[in-house]
Amino acid sequence: EYTPNWKSWNLGSLPMIPPRFGIKLIENPTYERQFHVIEGLMQNADEIINCGDAGQEGELIQRWVMQKAGCKCPVYRLWISSLTEEAIREGFQHLKEQSDFTKLYEAGLSRAIGDWLLGMNATRLYTLRYGQNRQVLSIGRVQTPTLALIVNRQAEIDNFKPEPFWELKTVYRNTTFSVTKGKFTKKEEGEAFLEIVRQKEFTVTDISEKKGKEYAPRLFDLTSLQVECNKKFAFTADDTLKLIQSLYEKKVTTYPRVDTTFLSDDIYPKVPNTLNGLVDYIDLTASLLKAKIRKDKRVFDNSKVTDHHAIIPTGVPARNLTDNERKVYDLVVRRFIAAFYPDCEISTTTVLGKVDKVDFKVTGKQILKPGWRVVFGAEQKDSDAEPSDEEGVLPDFVKGESGPHKPTLGEKWTQPPKPYTEATLLRAMETAGKLVDNDELRDALKENGIGRPSTRAAIIETLFKRNYIRKERKNLFPTATGVELIDTIQEELLKSAELTGLWEKKLRQIERGTYEARTFLEELKLMVHQVVINVLSDQTGRTITIEQ
Repeated sequence: EYTPNWKSWNLGSLPMIPPRFGIKLIENPTYERQFHVIEGLMQNADEIINCGDAGQEGELIQRWVMQKAGCKCPVYRLWISSLTEEAIREGFQHLKEQSDFTKLYEAGLSRAIGDWLLGMNATRLYTLRYGQNRQVLSIGRVQTPTLALIVNRQAEIDNFKPEPFWELKTVYRNTTFSVTKGKFTKKEEGEAFLEIVRQKEFTVTDISEKKGKEYAPRLFDLTSLQVECNKKFAFTADDTLKLIQSLYEKKVTTYPRVDTTFLSDDIYPKVPNTLNGLVDYIDLTASLLKAKIRKDKRVFDNSKVTDHHAIIPTGVPARNLTDNERKVYDLVVRRFIAAFYPDCEISTTTVLGKVDKVDFKVTGKQILKPGWRVVFGAEQKDSDAEPSDEEGVLPDFVKGESGPHKPTLGEKWTQPPKPYTEATLLRAMETAGKLVDNDELRDALKENGIGRPSTRAAIIETLFKRNYIRKERKNLFPTATGVELIDTIQEELLKSAELTGLWEKKLRQIERGTYEARTFLEELKLMVHQVVINVLSDQTGRTITIEQ
């Protein structure tokens, strides 16, 4: 479309960088007829209200339609997070100026142009250079670093050499104590300690009790919902996105494509109403509605909410849901209700013991007041709660008591890293490959995540479709083509999650107005030039196996 000599694929025409980017209507009589209707309406309108999806893609698509239609009149923006009648009425009473969203549009446009520049050029380049004229080797700004995460993880697993270690434990009064020194890397060392402790009685040297709190799990953003649904129901990221989108369209949950787990302060007064609407959960909401609803900084924080808040129920009674929709809805509702329950109060007891000069320790945890845990009922082991090796309540020990015990030395082996599942891959995309369990740290790294919450599911689906990855049960493995593609790419820029994360950060800065779209595109053009030069000068004659 830009120039006739780009029609055929050849290395001589790379890099392809149009002097200016255009948009065109797909040639299809239905689309054309429909577009002319919109065009006629827009050209004769006194004003236009843009009711597109309230996100980056929505902004971009509607602006493209208005541009193509040659719209000249004032434009206002409807910006809402839920499709309930009340939310829509409220949105129309507070229409915003189109100019408030220009930066959002520029970020969406930069993303689209960036994806075109990199995808078109790198795909042609690698296909012509390494694809043996048999297959298109698709390269993308987000899909290639995502594939690299899976390939690199597989390489770690393949190259892992298990090593033995020994653990010394002893059982005293039906309670297993572990040696505080940790594990032994040499069997002889462990056996020497075992000999020492065999001779003497076990003595309790110290008992300490610490009371603490466990907080309810955070509200859902799209990624954490996809993670939870993959763990609990083995849904793919794409399944979950479709289900939560359907719940949004049925007006029972709020806008799904979000990456925050917080609510803004203006939601607080609406909480009792929402809880009242959850008619199937009266046994859980009744106690909350009797008192003043708690307002917690871990739930309400304006500084953590930009255009949308976390995914919550709208309070419209949920009727006519499919089984799978019901499962997802139930997760969202329970998280929401739990956020207003009291904290769970726990007591942690640590008992220290000694045999001769060898120290032992055991920790036990007791739930004093379950608080929010009652909302999750039998599933006490909520998957977002801290993992613990605590074995529940300990017997009552007395400091100074002693008696016989049974020590054992057990051999164990170090374990390789686990393959990615969709849940762990989504988390890795969100943090550009850094493994973090801590929510606060994760929030900080989200700035550099790769892909957007709304596109990550599609990226994973694309990797399956291109035959770059395959799935066994829940685990994701690279195919031979996927592995060789990543091995062939020498450009860190194309396959590094961290570098892609930095571009994503720049796109977010464009959205906020702290970075120029023009600068971002200049950098990308330079990069594409460099990639072309580097690949064309590769003299190794490598090729890639094509798996059919």
